[in-house]
Amino acid sequence: MSGPPGSVLFVCNLNAVRSPMAAGLLARRFGRTVWVRSCGVRPGEAVDPLAVEVMDELGVAIDDHRPTAFADLDDDNFDVVITLTPEAHHYVLDRMRTSAAEVEYWPTLDPTEDDGTRARRLETYRTVRDALDARIARRFIAPST
Repeated sequence: MSGPPGSVLFVCNLNAVRSPMAAGLLARRFGRTVWVRSCGVRPGEAVDPLAVEVMDELGVAIDDHRPTAFADLDDDNFDVVITLTPEAHHYVLDRMRTSAAEVEYWPTLDPTEDDGTRARRLETYRTVRDALDARIARRFIAPST
């Protein structure tokens, strides 16, 4: 565990579910004290509506998020880069070989693979959201208020 870094990037495959959720959760915890962004190996079409819904339950708005590809980032100078999928991890390691950033791999379930009822799918999204939130809480200590 350590305090918050200055900047964190979350990377998944399409930047439409897991990485925007993680970025929103970190921003909720640290506000403007940490510069947080998210991206994908390649950009998805739009943020997933079920991700928006479960994040809204916590008061975290990600509905205005626009998926971005790693290659399209304006700045790739981050203190910590957290990858959420095997594809993203290999992609980032290959492209950030000379970077001083800490790269961490947090294997994260893809909730879009659940093809059950809407209620069951929402539970899967909540499980992913809550697991990311717990991991963020363990990894980064929030400043005292």
